[in-house]
Amino acid sequence: MTYLDTHVVIWLYDGKINHLSQAAAERVQSDSLLISPAVMLELEFLHEIRRLTRTGQTMVGSLSTEIGLSVCDLPFAKVVENALHQRWVRDPFDRLIVAHASANDAPLITKDEKIRRHYKRAVW
Repeated sequence: MTYLDTHVVIWLYDGKINHLSQAAAERVQSDSLLISPAVMLELEFLHEIRRLTRTGQTMVGSLSTEIGLSVCDLPFAKVVENALHQRWVRDPFDRLIVAHASANDAPLITKDEKIRRHYKRAVW
């Protein structure tokens, strides 16, 4: 299983797999894909401030059908417990997204350099 960061979900929804590195694209095509519920919330926030034209539910629903994307159902308390150790990040969305992947000791596809520097399982 591999987690996706928010910008990766947006690119996949927009059909821009070419925005991914080769390693990230290969993983998208060969692994089961998950997102933190924080990704859904961030997508919705971006829609509300008019940076996205589609809602998070629309995007995730479409990708669920197209590529089998699922929303992680780890208990929130476990994710927060893991997020307490992610002190290097102040963005609450990033902190929860990394915490979800970390709680499952799973890879996270992200272009975010700060995440890649601090989360050893980040893929790009």
